[in-house]
Amino acid sequence: MTMKRAILLLLIFISLQSPAQIISKTVAADGSGDYRTVQEALDAVPLKNKTSYNIKIKNGVYKEKLFLDSTKEFVSLFGENRFNTILTYDDHTGKLSPKGDTINTRTSWSFKILANNFSARDITFQNDAGFTAGQAVAVESDGDKAIFTNCRFTGYQDVLFINNGRQFFQKCYIEGTTDFIFGSATAWFEQCHIHSKKNSHVTAASTPQEKKYGYVFNDCILTGDTSLHNVSLGRPWRPYASVTYMHCYIGQHIKPEGWSNWNNTENNKTARYSEYKNYGPSADASKRVNWAKQLTDEEAKEFNFQKFLSDLYSIPPKQKK
Repeated sequence: MTMKRAILLLLIFISLQSPAQIISKTVAADGSGDYRTVQEALDAVPLKNKTSYNIKIKNGVYKEKLFLDSTKEFVSLFGENRFNTILTYDDHTGKLSPKGDTINTRTSWSFKILANNFSARDITFQNDAGFTAGQAVAVESDGDKAIFTNCRFTGYQDVLFINNGRQFFQKCYIEGTTDFIFGSATAWFEQCHIHSKKNSHVTAASTPQEKKYGYVFNDCILTGDTSLHNVSLGRPWRPYASVTYMHCYIGQHIKPEGWSNWNNTENNKTARYSEYKNYGPSADASKRVNWAKQLTDEEAKEFNFQKFLSDLYSIPPKQKK
């Protein structure tokens, strides 16, 4: 069975098994929906929610600092168009909050998701603080079993903070400058487009030592601005960072050695960086650092996409009457 067929069959199975009762609300800035702002819709989700809660967001630029509480599970956001449904904010390190506090990386998010079983489709998540603003998170996803499909994540430094649990990104576009995919989550990126805008680092994983997997990029495309030639596939935010690229197109912006040790040779001993059957101008395995690994066919089989996906999807129970 091909991977694409496995995905299709699983999605069909999920749709057939979905609960009969689903709550649906609409957000429209012009007042034609149930709510004018996305945060109003998120606030309306019941605490300790156990029912599928769908929020449809009409096209528009929604400049809001968004927050989803940890007890508001099974929330799904559906944009009208991933290029025209834009959730954005402009907080960044060093900026003062309305309360007078100095914002740092952990408080710079445009959207912070604490709940498990969150999903989003056809939306741009953005931090538009600017190229020189420093750390400026677009999305901080802290819940388990988060799913993003056909979404865009745009900004500059520290764009996508995947901090806990398991995360799945399918056919998403992610761009940034430095460490723009970072955190300690286990995450699978399937057929995503990763675009660099600076000679810096794509990932900064902080995978705990006890976790078998960190980030897996499968069948992805890595590109960069035409002037770039010295981008690394990743540097370890923590010593046991785990990042794997499989069947990916590696553009000419990636430096020949591939990886960085964050100026700490001790990280060479523990970082878990690997590749498998990548292709493209900068995919030459013979030029990689000697502490990164090229997987064998047998080792690659351990990265089981179908198991990852089937473990990730779960069906919320029907709401009690």
